[in-house]
Amino acid sequence: MSKDRISVYKFGGASVKSAGAFRNLARIVQKNGGEQRLLLVVSAMGKTTNALEELLNLAYQHQDFEQAYLQLKMYHLEVLHELFSDHDHPVYQRLNHLFELLHLQLASMLPNDNFDKVYDQTVSFGELFSSSILHHFLESEGVHNQFVDSRKYIQTDNNWREARVDWGWSERLIKRDVLPLLQEGLVVTQGFLGGTNNGLTTTLGREGSDFSAAIFAFCLDAAGMYIWKDVPGLLNADPKYFPDTVCYAEISYQETVEMAYYGASVIHPKTIKPLANKQIPLYVKSFLNPEGEGTKISDCRFEKFAPAYIVKENQCLVSFSVKDFTFISEQNLGTIFNALSELRIKINLMQNSAISFSICTDYHPTRLHRLIQTLHDQFVIHYNTELRLYTIKNYDTESLNKMLKDKEVLLEQRTRTTFQFVSK
Repeated sequence: MSKDRISVYKFGGASVKSAGAFRNLARIVQKNGGEQRLLLVVSAMGKTTNALEELLNLAYQHQDFEQAYLQLKMYHLEVLHELFSDHDHPVYQRLNHLFELLHLQLASMLPNDNFDKVYDQTVSFGELFSSSILHHFLESEGVHNQFVDSRKYIQTDNNWREARVDWGWSERLIKRDVLPLLQEGLVVTQGFLGGTNNGLTTTLGREGSDFSAAIFAFCLDAAGMYIWKDVPGLLNADPKYFPDTVCYAEISYQETVEMAYYGASVIHPKTIKPLANKQIPLYVKSFLNPEGEGTKISDCRFEKFAPAYIVKENQCLVSFSVKDFTFISEQNLGTIFNALSELRIKINLMQNSAISFSICTDYHPTRLHRLIQTLHDQFVIHYNTELRLYTIKNYDTESLNKMLKDKEVLLEQRTRTTFQFVSK
């Protein structure tokens, strides 16, 4: 790597889930010690985001959250005890202070608080915990670094839980303050988090740390962005569902965007656009095998490559029919789309017939109930839950037969390159 260009490394929750994982991360960083201009973006440790969501739900419903709170705190303290033998180290004071702030946030919650707003103020603590530990641990290992609060630099609106980035303002701030810090050495910051102009915390969408790293890479005109995961690179399928996966050596921005859109979990859907706009290559590497080739994502083209298999769990199939059996018109569709937009329900697949319109979406019970309440006067609405949405990119006959075998298909759709179906 060239010393005069910046690289952005993003480490997910699995790469900081334990003391051993932190040590492995430090080895990866030290291995690239000649690269002085390195920005590290870190996610919350392990399953911390899930634990914080559980804490929030308990507190919001005014149920006892103390045991769950202590479990989360002990998990982080146990990792600290393994990494820092000196219990007077400043990292202990920092972490205890953050947990006190979290407890105060949970204890002061009111039933009429905007849930999405308090979600962002609460769940964001996960990245603050992990980045604080990483900053201090790297220092203890002789890797000098600066700690940066990403909420001050990724400036957003207040669209809670999926905030929209103010690109111009964010780029000015990052170039003004973060770029000079990178001249001195490493910088450690958080994924997933942004901030409003009046100092409130926002989040960029679940699994949004990849997007955070891409924002920093874009604003810093980085030479490359690296996502470190527990897989060899970008695979054509999730090993949880398919044992015989293929790792792509190189793949285009366009193909990756489409895979992410259809639900491939390896990269957040919004990650690619800012990188492609500045032709910044993205590398997906394994923190379990840092020497491995991984996958390069760039502006390349291939005639043919292995079909990609994508599975989305917890899907809901919703069908709308006009009550008087007239055709589904553009006006009807406009009414449905407006309701979906207001309730922030995203369509993963849609299809219409003469008298009905069907969508496949992630199952959110509360949002679905509100959708039915909103539209029940105009439409007969039926729905099925506990479904899966399967997608095959670049399908062929063999891949179709493989996926359809022994499955009950409720809805299917195909184009020249993509085949999708909903199944129980």
